[in-house]
Amino acid sequence: MTNDAALMDEDTMSLADYLSRGGKLTSPDNVPPRYRGELLRLMSSFVDSELAGSAGFADAINWAPGLKERIAASRITLEKVDHAERVLDLMSDFGTDKALYNKAHTWSARQPRDSHVDPRRQGGDMRLSVFHYPLESWTDAVVMNALMGLATVHQLEEQCLTSYQPLGEVFREILPRERRHMELGLEGLERIAKDETQREDARTSIGYWMPRVAETFGPAQSARFERLRQLGLRHKDNETMRFAWQADADARLAGLGLA
Repeated sequence: MTNDAALMDEDTMSLADYLSRGGKLTSPDNVPPRYRGELLRLMSSFVDSELAGSAGFADAINWAPGLKERIAASRITLEKVDHAERVLDLMSDFGTDKALYNKAHTWSARQPRDSHVDPRRQGGDMRLSVFHYPLESWTDAVVMNALMGLATVHQLEEQCLTSYQPLGEVFREILPRERRHMELGLEGLERIAKDETQREDARTSIGYWMPRVAETFGPAQSARFERLRQLGLRHKDNETMRFAWQADADARLAGLGLA
């Protein structure tokens, strides 16, 4: 079964069974309350993270050492806002006010560099915890973009399989651009790694950002993951995702001489 038309026959299959077998929901009209709550939470986390990521990366445009780097930083800043709007459009189908949502938080706000941000969401601000930390230089921004960009690709590849079909379609459109953001980060990091005067700064930034990006995958043991899995909103557990990202990041950093 591939769409919610099969839900008409409730005598033969429950919603949980339908979703667990790869079924899809295609409209807010067919979304039950518990599913709706978890779906909106997932979408809010993505939107808030994209808006906060864009706002935080905007300063990097003026740190860029050359025109090519400035264009790359500008592209990332713009496209992340566009990605947020695409998912926010889906949230508006559930009654979310887009204009009010954009004003809900100061997306550029950051906590002190040496603070510890609880990986759990901060009140109504649903951004991933890594986006509460500030960037401090071009090298720092490039490292963060490369590591978090790689994490975003791993996470989106999983989220493309979501049981809410409209969201999966949007994520499949977004994924190639997020992959390109990651590639731009790695290209910038490769240039930095070739410069002896910047290489040590890059290693310091890697040491700072690596554990903070790792936290974005969530706790190793998660009751919430089980709920999302039963609803077809998640498939791979947090630890499997984190290990895959870590191995990918380690291999890429080793290739740049930054392991």
